[in-house]
Amino acid sequence: MNLNLVTIIGAGTMGRGIAQWFAQCGVRVELTDANSEALQTGLDLVHSSWKKLEQKGKFSASEVSGFKENLKAVALSELSTSSDLVIEAIIENLEIKHKVFLDLDKRMGPKTILASNTSSIPITELATPLSKDRKARFLGLHFFNPATIMKLVEVIKGSETEQKLCDDLEAWFKEKGKKPAQCKDSPGFIVNRVARNFYGEALRIAEKREYSEIDHVLKEVGGFRMGPFELMDLIGIDINYDVTCSVWQAFNKEERFAPHHLQKEMVDKKHLGRKTGQGFYPHE
Repeated sequence: MNLNLVTIIGAGTMGRGIAQWFAQCGVRVELTDANSEALQTGLDLVHSSWKKLEQKGKFSASEVSGFKENLKAVALSELSTSSDLVIEAIIENLEIKHKVFLDLDKRMGPKTILASNTSSIPITELATPLSKDRKARFLGLHFFNPATIMKLVEVIKGSETEQKLCDDLEAWFKEKGKKPAQCKDSPGFIVNRVARNFYGEALRIAEKREYSEIDHVLKEVGGFRMGPFELMDLIGIDINYDVTCSVWQAFNKEERFAPHHLQKEMVDKKHLGRKTGQGFYPHE
C-alpha cells in the first residue's frame, strides 16, 4: 500500500496529532478544519511541537524543515480530490459525521479511502449514507492521544469494508512503527469499551476520595502511566463525557456504562482539563 497524500479533517488535539505523525513518516498531509482560526492554531501548535523536539535533539533542523514541507493547512473548499486516505477527527456526533462523509464521498476520487477516528460510534453506522463502492473503502482508524507517541491504532472493519483494505493498512502501520490491532465493529471497540469502567469506577470512588489519591494508587500499584483523572484532563473531560454517553446509549443504557454526574458538572462549568486550564486539577 502506498499513502502519498493523507487528508485530516479536524485540527483539534487528535487531528493535528495524527497529521503531525503522518508528516513525520514522510507522507504529504493536508490538514483542514471548518474553523479557519482553529486550523491556523492547529498548524502553529504542530510547528511549536517540532521546534521543542528539535531543541531536545529528537530531530535535526533539516528533518523538521522536511516535516513542515509535508504538512499544509488547507481550507475545506480547497482540498485535493486525489487524496489516498482521508481521516475524519471531529466531534463525536453521528449527524455531523454523516454530513462530512457524504460530502467527501461525492468530492473524492473513487480510490480514496475514507476513515473515521471515532472512539465510540460503530463504523457500519457511520457508513450508512455512503455509496456502495465507498462503503468497501471505509473503515475506522482510531488513534490514541498523543498520536505521535502512542503506538496503538485500532483498525475497525465495517460490515461492507474490504478485508484486504484492513490487512493492507495494518501492514502499513506496522512498517511505520505503530502497533495496529484489528477490532470488532462494536460501540467503543476494545480500548474505550474497557476504559468506561476505568473512568466510571474511579468517578464513583471519587465521591469519597481525593482525585490525586486515586490516581496515585492506580499508578503506584496498578502500574498505569497516568491515573483516570489525569487522563481525563489530558483527553478533555467533555470528550470523555461524550464518549461515555455514546457507549451508554449504544448499549441501551446499561448501568455499567452510565455517565457520572461529576463528568456533567465539570462540563457544565467549562472545567474541561488542560485545554481550559482547569479540570480535576489546575493547569497553567
